[in-house]
Amino acid sequence: MSAMTSFISTTTVDCRNPYELSEWWKQVLGYVDLEDDPNEPGHEECLIVSPESGNRLLFIEVPDEKRGKNRLHFDIQPHAGTRDEEVERVIALGATEIADHRDHYGPGIGWVVLQDPEGNEFCILRSAEERAAAPMQPPP
Repeated sequence: MSAMTSFISTTTVDCRNPYELSEWWKQVLGYVDLEDDPNEPGHEECLIVSPESGNRLLFIEVPDEKRGKNRLHFDIQPHAGTRDEEVERVIALGATEIADHRDHYGPGIGWVVLQDPEGNEFCILRSAEERAAAPMQPPP
């Protein structure tokens, strides 16, 4: 008999403007609206889904302002290209860079910490191709 476990059905993001933030993340991740439940301006809840994996992100309107650092954040990885190209692309979409850890832990490691338009932190990692071409080096 196997032990009972759970899985993450949906990741929920509290925010001030669910429609605008869900539209922004759709550009970053390539997610889409549900066919029978499109998001529209003014909606208090906006759900987007990955067409490849089915992963779901739900943006819910809350009256509270964000305070302090997120205790939970996304680590995103480009499907193709490089981490640095993805950082540039996402900044052009409206993200803000808040920390650069590209070489902090040795050559070929590292990430960049950004904030989305509402101040939620997330990290951009190297792509699988980059990691394969330059495996992680231990610090000296």
